[in-house]
Amino acid sequence: MSRVAKKPIALPKGVEFNVSNDQVTVKGPKGTLSLAKPAGVDFKVENGVLQLSAAEAANIPMAGTARAILANMVTGVSEGFTRKLELVGVGYRASMAGKDLNLSLGFSHPVVFVAPEGITLATPTQTEVLVSGADKQLVGEVAAKIRAFRKPEPYKGKGIRYSGEKIIMKEAKKA
Repeated sequence: MSRVAKKPIALPKGVEFNVSNDQVTVKGPKGTLSLAKPAGVDFKVENGVLQLSAAEAANIPMAGTARAILANMVTGVSEGFTRKLELVGVGYRASMAGKDLNLSLGFSHPVVFVAPEGITLATPTQTEVLVSGADKQLVGEVAAKIRAFRKPEPYKGKGIRYSGEKIIMKEAKKA
């Protein structure tokens, strides 16, 4: 059995775990997430603790992967995930227009980003964007899509970056 799969997952109060024939569902205060049931992986819930086990030796790697995904699902429906983006550059601004994110990034037109279902966008200041939701993979994907509109460039560092991201700056050409 893999070391990751052996670790139990604690189910906080208000989080329900259900296994049907082909779906695994985790329901909590922040929403409901589901996953296709991995083949050869068994689930057991005792005293608010979820334990995974592999039926055969060939399914051990899948048990570890399923445990990591389920742990993220449990954390997502109970606490949620947040990714913070920073806009660096003169005139780079972010604002909300209803549920849409309006970005002004130095192009001749504003960039409008429509948030997918299950994602909440917020702009605490004009140069910060908060992406939050229950699905860790979807939060990261949406943050990456927003960052892709104007990646940080290596000479001045202008662009959209993750909070705390270090940009390796290049030296300009010498005459």
